[in-house]
Amino acid sequence: MSPFVEETIGVTEAAQIPKQRGEQLLDSAVRYAEERHWDVFPGTWLEAVDGTERCSCGDTACPSPGAHPARPDWATQATGSAVVARRLWGKQPKASILLPTGRTFDALDVPESAGFLALARMERMDLTLGPVTCTPDRRMVFFVLPGAAAKVPDLVRKLGWSPSGIDLVARGEGLYVAAPPTRVGGHGAVQWARRPTPANRWLPDVEELICPLAYACAREAADARSRQA
Repeated sequence: MSPFVEETIGVTEAAQIPKQRGEQLLDSAVRYAEERHWDVFPGTWLEAVDGTERCSCGDTACPSPGAHPARPDWATQATGSAVVARRLWGKQPKASILLPTGRTFDALDVPESAGFLALARMERMDLTLGPVTCTPDRRMVFFVLPGAAAKVPDLVRKLGWSPSGIDLVARGEGLYVAAPPTRVGGHGAVQWARRPTPANRWLPDVEELICPLAYACAREAADARSRQA
């Protein structure tokens, strides 16, 4: 089954997290390269040690177990070739699927609650959306055209906020995101909130999404401050 036909997360309810399997990872990595022309590279993976799952990097305090680069030259290892992707995951079927940002897309990383709020508003506005993921650490990642990371600070400031103040993170050149069905530690798997389809092959520009995203992030930040008061 294509990973792009898998169950997705609705705006109001989360889908059950599937168990990650090696063949799903290989198939997904190949399809990302083949169908979306995204560069992919294999990251670390989870290993069973004394009854618990640990990152293959060996660090017991790894902040992103099973979902970070396995080598420092990961940027040169990333490939857009489906043939090479098949060979890489054939060597290590459990490796996470990581996608470098700043190439075919940039990523806007926001708190999950703000992401769902913005998603609902964008749908009411009938905005064109690219793929969107939900991560196990309760974040949402919106795929947009490359170049967004350089634009976000000024765009957010013009709206009256600062990116760090509203927890809106833009990932561009030199960074990466984890792709479904990568699992992160014992927390669950990265999932599609809006899966890749032929309809969203053309990604939106950051200017189209920044208003609802920044507003939702600012509202979430304000709610968080009031809860702490």
